[in-house]
Amino acid sequence: MPHTDVKPQHRTNARKMRKSMTDAEVKLWNALRAHRLEGLSFRRQLPILGYIVDFACPSHKLVVELDGFQHADETAMNYDRQRTANLQQHGWTVIRFWNDDILKDIDNVCLHILRVIEEDQP
Repeated sequence: MPHTDVKPQHRTNARKMRKSMTDAEVKLWNALRAHRLEGLSFRRQLPILGYIVDFACPSHKLVVELDGFQHADETAMNYDRQRTANLQQHGWTVIRFWNDDILKDIDNVCLHILRVIEEDQP
């Protein structure tokens, strides 16, 4: 996948986000990092199309977003829908999990990620 230019501010914000991950992000990252999930390469807080996504598997154009309570209000849900639609228009598959899902059932979250990747295979 060719690299695209990333605004310096987005790169700075992504670095800051990597240093201040939530408990759910840390738990999922520990399951994904270093090719731990079936050898897949994931990146965290990756700038894509002007957004900073929580996790991405670029080789499969998969974005994994984690949502806390702040994503439950109507304004945030509308923004998330628009963001997802924009990423999908550029070929990315976006899946979302509530933080609680990660914290209480990481194994099934990882299985779901693998199923989505498998389903998207040609």
